[in-house]
Amino acid sequence: MSQGAIARSAVEEIEADLLLEALHRRFDADLRALERAPLRERLLAFMRARDLPSLSVLQAQALHDEATGLALVRCLSVRPVALFDDPARIASLRQALGPWLRSCPMARVWVSECSGAEDVYTLAILLREEGFYDKTLLFATSSSEATLGAARRGRIPAAEFARYQQNYLRCGGRLSLSDYLEAEPDEDGNLAFLPELGRNIIWAQYNLATDASFNEFQLIVCRGALSDLRPALRQRALALFHESLAVFGYLSMHPGDAMVQLPNDVDFRAVHAESGLYRRVA
Repeated sequence: MSQGAIARSAVEEIEADLLLEALHRRFDADLRALERAPLRERLLAFMRARDLPSLSVLQAQALHDEATGLALVRCLSVRPVALFDDPARIASLRQALGPWLRSCPMARVWVSECSGAEDVYTLAILLREEGFYDKTLLFATSSSEATLGAARRGRIPAAEFARYQQNYLRCGGRLSLSDYLEAEPDEDGNLAFLPELGRNIIWAQYNLATDASFNEFQLIVCRGALSDLRPALRQRALALFHESLAVFGYLSMHPGDAMVQLPNDVDFRAVHAESGLYRRVA
């Protein structure tokens, strides 16, 4: 690499750090722990879509135009999600959670770094159909208040209903997805989940990179967020999940978030590695 290219790369890294700091201070979205390679790809895609020449120009626009800033936060922090989008994961959860949650007087489930209502309400419906919802508290967290606020509204695009219904049936749904939704879409073309399905959900802003364990859980779900973190922070998150799980509690991850180089004193056993399901054993 030429000296000029090295200098440009160093400047871009500084610009990226300044941009993330700006988003943290302006929108209370702490994305500073993200791995830089995938972050750069998302930033470049965002800039190309808006014909912006540099990260400095993007930062100025994000700071002075709230709509651009919030769109950028969503682009960097939100992963694509859909209701019941992984039949293998749902099947492994159905099989594992029944005996485990039946033994718990009150169960706690943590959905870490949720990307949307779909992440949380998939679990709420699953727990309802397995008969555990009334004795379960779901904690849904994200480091981005904007992402959390959108998920908290509990809405899905009406245009996605047919696809989500097929996903639900493939995952062993016992009713119809419409039984969990308001009958008519709102003025924005979204369908709202029934209020009773959200009554046991607690929403809170939480940062995997800096915050401490806040409860003991029987199940933690974190899909895809770990691969976005830098290696040291990824290990911190795994240690945090281990600390936060009850002994024999379950951790459901994205299969791509490989369980390699675990921190000291962290011990997970694969229950169904193909779907990313592990169990704390010590």
